[in-house]
Amino acid sequence: MVRDHGFHPVRIKRIVQETADTRTFVLDAPFPYRAGQFLTVRACGTLRSYSMSSSPDTDIELTTTVKRVPGGLVSNWMHDHLTPGDLIETTSPAGVFCLREGTTPLVALCGGSGVTPVLSLVKTALATTGRRVRVLAADRDAASVIFRDTLSELAERHPDRFEIRHHLDDAQGLVTGAEIQAFVGDDLDADFYLCGPAPFMELAESTLLAQGADAGQIVAERFTPAPEAPEDPAEAVPETGGGTVTVVLAGKRRTVDQHPRESLLESARRAGLMPPFSCEMGNCGTCIARLTEGEAKMRVNNALDDDEVAEGWVLTCQGEPVTPHVTVEYET
Repeated sequence: MVRDHGFHPVRIKRIVQETADTRTFVLDAPFPYRAGQFLTVRACGTLRSYSMSSSPDTDIELTTTVKRVPGGLVSNWMHDHLTPGDLIETTSPAGVFCLREGTTPLVALCGGSGVTPVLSLVKTALATTGRRVRVLAADRDAASVIFRDTLSELAERHPDRFEIRHHLDDAQGLVTGAEIQAFVGDDLDADFYLCGPAPFMELAESTLLAQGADAGQIVAERFTPAPEAPEDPAEAVPETGGGTVTVVLAGKRRTVDQHPRESLLESARRAGLMPPFSCEMGNCGTCIARLTEGEAKMRVNNALDDDEVAEGWVLTCQGEPVTPHVTVEYET
C-alpha cells in the first residue's frame, strides 16, 4: 500500500541530550517505517526532514535525532522550545536510504549528524542479517560524537561482525581520500552508504568510484544538493514544446504552458499557486503530487519507492514533463 502523505499531530514522549548541540526526540508515533527513513516536520511556517535514529527491528519507540545548526530555523526551534508532552506535526516516514537485500557487507561513511540514519541501518543489519557492518564516522572533536556509547555497545555485542572507527578532525585533520581508501581496503564487494556534509559526501563518493566501486553500489542521503553532472544526451528530458501543465491544489485548477527544463513545482508557482516544498533536491518528499494525466521524468528521486512511482506519485521539484500535456494533483 502507498503510504499516507499527509501531516499528523505527534506527541513528544521524551527528549535525550546526545551532545551539547544534538537531541533525540522520542515520539509517540505508531508509524510503520524502514530503517534509514526520515519524517518531515512542519513548524515555523516551513518544512524540514529528519532521519530516524531508531530501528523498527530493535526499538519499541520511534526516535528522530536533530542537531542544532547555525541559522537552522526548525532545528533550533525544536531545541529551544519543545518539551515532553508537546505536539508537533509530521508526515509518516519516507525515503529510500534503506537496507538493500543480499548478504554483501555494509560499509557506511558518515559525517556529523549523518550518523543518524546510519545507526538505524546498523541496528537492523545486525539484528536481521548475518552481514558484516563497518562504519567510519567523522566528527569535529570527541565532544561532538553522537551515539558513541550505543555504537561501542553494538561493537562489543557483535565483535566479529561490526567495526566502528571514529575520526576526529581536531586531532587528525579533515578526512582524506587516502583515509577512506585505507578504511574500505579490499571491501569493494559491498553496499556503501554515505551521509554527511556536502564536501564529505563528494570526497567519499569520488574516492569509492576511483577505487573501483560501481555507482550502483553507492546509496547516498544528501543534506545539500550534489554537484550537477554533465547531462547525458540519452537521458535528457525531451522539450515537448507547445504543451501544458495543469496543477490541482486546494480546490484550484490552473493550466500554464510548458517551459523547457522547468520542474512541475516551478510550473505550479508560475501558475500563481503555493504548493508544498522543502528541500527541492528530491530528498524529502514534501512536494509530492499524483500524476493524473501524462508522464514526467524525475531528475532525482531519493524519497519515493517503486510502488509509489508506479501509483503515479512524483516529486514535483524534480519532475519534468515528457508528454505534451501533464496534470498533477496535490493532496489537500
